[in-house]
Amino acid sequence: MSSVQSVWRFWAFSVGLTLLLLATSEVMAKSVTDMLGRTVEVPDRIERVVGAAPPITSLMFALAPEALVGLNMPFAAGDERFIGTRLPALPVVGGILGHGRRMQPESILELRPDVALALTGSIVPQASIDETIRLFKQVGVPVVFVTLDTLADWPQAFQFVGQLLGKETRAQELGSYITEAMARVTQAVADIPESSRKRVYYAQGRDGLATECDTSFHAQGIRWAGGYNVHRCPSSSYMGMEAVSLEQVLAYAPQVVIVQDNSFLPRFQEHGPWRRLQAQVLTVPKSPLNWLDRPASFMLALGIQWLTHELYPERFPLDLKGTTQAFYARFFGVTLTDADFDSLFAVQGEGAAGSMHQHSLHHHGAE
Repeated sequence: MSSVQSVWRFWAFSVGLTLLLLATSEVMAKSVTDMLGRTVEVPDRIERVVGAAPPITSLMFALAPEALVGLNMPFAAGDERFIGTRLPALPVVGGILGHGRRMQPESILELRPDVALALTGSIVPQASIDETIRLFKQVGVPVVFVTLDTLADWPQAFQFVGQLLGKETRAQELGSYITEAMARVTQAVADIPESSRKRVYYAQGRDGLATECDTSFHAQGIRWAGGYNVHRCPSSSYMGMEAVSLEQVLAYAPQVVIVQDNSFLPRFQEHGPWRRLQAQVLTVPKSPLNWLDRPASFMLALGIQWLTHELYPERFPLDLKGTTQAFYARFFGVTLTDADFDSLFAVQGEGAAGSMHQHSLHHHGAE
């Protein structure tokens, strides 16, 4: 970039920042206390919102999608059938936490948000919180932090953001669903002794050799569903993806393997030592958001019902199609056809011939 271009870009950024600060100062009308305990001045009427991390942005998908002005990461092709066409068309500007591109000041200015929503909680490093505060202070956008450690935090998070945006009734509807789902699942598995719980290995990555400690928030769906996560350890980082060896996995002798990356399936089904495992294989639905994790979202309220039913069908009988259609109607405002539902569970692994329309594959090992 030439020196003239650099000067021009700096001047444009400075002018944009000045105009945004002036506009913002004119509409500031109320103070809120966010979930970090910070007092933040925000506009009385909030019409444009940006999320600084995928969990927070996903909250807006359900609560007030019309107010969202940017994405942290793109949707996959075909997700519009599950979420409509507006959200996938929004600009992708990155985020502060997680994988993907880093959010930049210029991108925020182009979005002209009234407020930013950011993630806090015990799972979020203080350095990330500090970085978030600095970034939005730099561009003059008020940032409000919302706590989302586990699924149990989502009802309160919906309520808090609902009050901020004047969406209290909608927030209550969404939060109540999550509370009721947690209660039903908890009741179903509460009295299962640890020794009788299904042994679960959570396979991530293309080789299936990245997993999560039993204490990780990334693996909370297994805990909610009454599974026994075979990888017992304290989490080493916020990002998770703990490396394990195939020998470790074989020694764990899981009864159930949850597969996140479908490209791993051919390796599991057709090649080498993996075939020694005698395990039920579950592939996780991912549209328009992952039902269990990455990103963590309210989808887990549906995911734990699916997983509990898979682990303990006699304890937790479930009309999966009806439950899924009702969930998508409530949270995304869409009506799933039978074909839409089937596509959620269609698995296409690299190297596999065709797609398998089973969400639960039974692998009995080599004879």
